[in-house]
Parts: sequence; structure tokens; C-alpha cells
Amino acid sequence: MKTKITELLGIEYPIICGGMFQVGRGELAAAVSEAGGLGIITSKTQGTPEALRKEIQKIKKLTDKPFGVNLNLFPSQTATPNEDFIEVMIEEDVRIVETSGRSPEPLMPLLKDNNFTVMHKVVGPKYAKTAERLGVDAVIVVGNETGGHPGMSDVGTLVVLPRVVDSVAIPVIAGGGFADGRGLVSALALGAEGVLMGTRFMATKEATIHDNVKNWMVEADETNTIVVQRNIGSPSRVAVNEVSKEVDRLEKEGATLEELLPLITGQRAKHVYFEGDLDGGIWSCGQSVGLIKEVLSVKELIEQMVSEAKKSSAFIQERVN
Repeated sequence: MKTKITELLGIEYPIICGGMFQVGRGELAAAVSEAGGLGIITSKTQGTPEALRKEIQKIKKLTDKPFGVNLNLFPSQTATPNEDFIEVMIEEDVRIVETSGRSPEPLMPLLKDNNFTVMHKVVGPKYAKTAERLGVDAVIVVGNETGGHPGMSDVGTLVVLPRVVDSVAIPVIAGGGFADGRGLVSALALGAEGVLMGTRFMATKEATIHDNVKNWMVEADETNTIVVQRNIGSPSRVAVNEVSKEVDRLEKEGATLEELLPLITGQRAKHVYFEGDLDGGIWSCGQSVGLIKEVLSVKELIEQMVSEAKKSSAFIQERVN
């Protein structure tokens, strides 16, 4: 399945596992890369440069195929500066980076001077054009279906994807709502060069999260997510649980950021992911959860997607003819 993205990244299939806080770890990333896609670990999950180095070295023992690192650009007074993470990536010869959250402009000179391939996550044409002007190599556009941060526009992938494809000359990767081979074919038909998935990769054997979470995802449907944090200008699609319902209630009553912080802190997600307490905190989940029917290995998932994509392509060709 050759596309501009497979050629740019040196991978076999145009399938990327997006960076996920707490979930983006070496075992999952290595499995995705080894199966022919692109695995991505999250620097923020590792916390420190040396912890990132250890995770990178772990992946290198599991696969010799390309993988990347996510840099979260949201400002934080306590977070490790992204320049420190980049230095580790340079030393470990990792040259694929996914940036998300804010404009990558401050980091672009450092990244391009060191021959990084930069993929930047956007939510619409305006931001894609800016990213292209800054020199990124590809953009990842996420529609409202996506888990995590879908932006403020409420526009779904079916519309925003071709809008972005028409607005830039660089390759576009589609995110939000993808979980199978039918979605992959749809994304390619709309002009994307590949797909990025997060939620679907959570429900795999290699994802180092609690089985309670994976089992919940198999039983859930597309109505079991909710967008919270609109009031503070940082909307986030998360699983419906007691915490997210409480956040939604408080927001409707006009709660301030200070009042919401104890509930929305990402650290609480550890109780969910690693202890299996489904009401332990807010945790990201996209609407594609409704398409998850079983927990597979990453290899099985990617092989299944490729097979489905080929069948869907043949079916479409037959109907067109």
C-alpha cells in the first residue's frame, strides 16, 4: 500500500498509532512499527529526557523499523522543555516527530536543522496552511470524532479532511473515527495519504493498560463518549463515566478552571489505565470505540485492516464499473 506517507516515513502500510498520554509507550509503539505501521511514544508520558531515552532504547530492542515521538506543545510551567526531549531524540537517532497542541513554530529551526520529519496535528484548513508555511512535512487533521482534543469547530472528519486536502500541497493524514479497513479506504478516497488511530490501538494486546478498559471498549458504542472542557477553551472527547458526567454538570453550572482542575487532571487517568478503575478519572476515547468488537494483537489488527481495505477497494471498483 504505497502512498506519499509510506514513502515519507519508510513504512509498509499508511497506518499510524498517534501519540496518547499514558498509553503511548514502547511496547505498543514497537508492535505497530513491527507490523508495518508507525508507532509513536509520547514524551510527556515519559516525563524526563532520561526516561524518554530508556523508552526509545526499549523500542530499538523490539524492532528495527521506524517509529516516532510525540511532543506536546501545550505550555506548562512544570513540564520538561521540548528542546530537552529533542536533544535525546538526536542522540538516539530518532528523526520522526509528531507535534500537537500549539504551533510548532518555535521548534521548527531546531527540528529542520537536524533533519527531522515533522507531522503536525491540526483541526482545520487554517491551521494546516500555517503548518505548511512553517515547513512541516505532513499534517494530521482530526475531526470531531477524535478522542482527546478535537478543537472547537465540531466539524466531522468527512468534511474537514477534504477541506484540508484541498488547502495544502503537503501530505495529509486523517484522524478521528478510524478503526478498520473501510475507514482506511474512505480516508484515501477523500485525499488522505494515511490514517492515524489512537482509540483502536488502545484495545490491543500490546497496549499496556488494564483489561477492564479494553473490555469496556469492546462493549461500548459510539454514544459512550462526551466532549468536556469547552468552557475553558480546551475541549476534550473522553469516555462517559462518573467523573466526566460530573465535569459536564459543573460546566453547565459555569464552573471555573480552578474548580474543574481536580477532576480533569491527566494524572487521574493512571487510576483508569493501570488500576482498572473506570471511574478513576477522565480518559480520552474517540467515537470509533463503537467500531471495536474484539481485542486483537497489533499484528492481527493491521493485517485485518489491510485485508478489509483491499476487499472494500474491490467492492467499490465493482460498483463503479
